[in-house]
Amino acid sequence: MTVTRAIRPPRLRPGDRVAVLAPSGPVVPERLDCGLDVLRGWDLDPVAAPHVRDTHEALGYLSAADADRARDLQEAWCDPSVKAVFAARGGYGAQRMADLLDWAAIRAAAPKPLIGFSDVTVLHEAFAVRAGVATLHGPAVAGEVFLKDDATREGLRRTLFAPETVRTVASASARPLVPGRATGVTLGGCLTMLATELGTAHARPGAAGGLLLLEDVGESPYRIDRALTQLLRAGWLDDVAGVVLGSWARCGPYERVREVLVDRLGGLGVPVAEEFGFGHGDSALTLPLGVPAELDATAGTLTFETPPLT
Repeated sequence: MTVTRAIRPPRLRPGDRVAVLAPSGPVVPERLDCGLDVLRGWDLDPVAAPHVRDTHEALGYLSAADADRARDLQEAWCDPSVKAVFAARGGYGAQRMADLLDWAAIRAAAPKPLIGFSDVTVLHEAFAVRAGVATLHGPAVAGEVFLKDDATREGLRRTLFAPETVRTVASASARPLVPGRATGVTLGGCLTMLATELGTAHARPGAAGGLLLLEDVGESPYRIDRALTQLLRAGWLDDVAGVVLGSWARCGPYERVREVLVDRLGGLGVPVAEEFGFGHGDSALTLPLGVPAELDATAGTLTFETPPLT
């Protein structure tokens, strides 16, 4: 099955009410407060979800109980007064609550931007496959990079409020691992999360025809090899149109990581751009998912057929 375009949500406008929630790990309260202040500075009305400041009483790597995290997302998505949903951070836990969501109600609600990365990859995939909605692979609003890096914040702000200005996303750090151009619908995110989705009931069957975004954090080269090999052995990468590689923070010396990427992806016979500047790095581009685009691996650009939001 070929990756198909998704429904693009509407752009944001000054005064819009938006929700901030923690679908995975617990947040640092001070960072959350700073992130909410940034959104207020954009003339938005951010509302913290009821359980965004919680920590699971037994499993401290979760922000709250699975049902509570699912309820926060469900209520925010289905509330017509909420115009966007921001993840406060990634971490781990979205897998545990994705199947607790009422997907019929989500499909019936008006689409809106969903913004996040890392563990939020599970939700990007779920909203694409189960609701047909385009999402934004972008920074977490209580994350250190969002709070410290002007370019990261400005890229997300422009995508949300003036999406026609970011139809071409250029990365100054990108270079071709495999040169060439390719077209397809964007998908992907955190490599580990994509690999662990394989075999689950509602997983995407494969990346055929898509432009696949991949990045990760804290995974040694052999673990990156293992995840990529899993995708290859499962046939998930068969007929992928192109690959865009982001950051590999705390994954060891990049030359060692690059050896794995060349070994596992170089033989696909498709363009591959490396160091594209999204993910867990010191600065992070916002990249739309579910939108048709052209990758120029040599020039280091992604050009979208339409603005990512309507």
